[in-house]
Amino acid sequence: MAENFDTKQEELEEDKQEAEEETVQESEAEAVEEEDSERPETEESEENEDEKESEEEASDEKPKDGDKVKSFFKKKEKKDKKEELIEQLQDRVKRQMAEFENFRKRSDKEKSRMYDMGAASMLEKILPVVDNFERGLDGLKEEESTPFAEGMKMIYKQLMSALDEAGVKEIEAVGKEFDPELHNAVMHIDDEEYGENEIVEVFEKGYTYHDAVVRHSMVKVAN
Repeated sequence: MAENFDTKQEELEEDKQEAEEETVQESEAEAVEEEDSERPETEESEENEDEKESEEEASDEKPKDGDKVKSFFKKKEKKDKKEELIEQLQDRVKRQMAEFENFRKRSDKEKSRMYDMGAASMLEKILPVVDNFERGLDGLKEEESTPFAEGMKMIYKQLMSALDEAGVKEIEAVGKEFDPELHNAVMHIDDEEYGENEIVEVFEKGYTYHDAVVRHSMVKVAN
């Protein structure tokens, strides 16, 4: 009987150990299944997170509507500034061209005025020589026709022709009405044979250079 009891007790312990081993194996199998079931979810979550990150990056890379509007206004602002600069440069060039044209006109007028002043100054020195030339010719007798007299007349004619071509003109006086702009009255007479303010005699001839008076005529005026 004692032996049977011991044998049963050993069998019970063996059954107990087997039951414990089965329980451990089952718990290990369940743990493995849980790990397998959790792993795809983790991978899927990681994949979803990667997709989200890529989508966020793509969304950051894609230009937003606001960015497009800003870039449009920036380009327009740059274009407006460029056009404004071009207009300013064009206006500056036009102003400089106008100033240069005015300067050229002023320079031409100044040169012409200086030339006329120089020519008038030279004529003032030449005219007394012409007066003496005429006095010398007036001293010759009309019937006298010596080679010297003929040569003097030819030289005088050539001199007056050169002055005429240069723009020097003699002021008409005898028989004309007195004009203070052209004549200088040094003597006055009362004579009914002449008209009012009529010039009857010239003491010194007057000349103009391009319509400007170089020397007034010294005249005698009647009435």
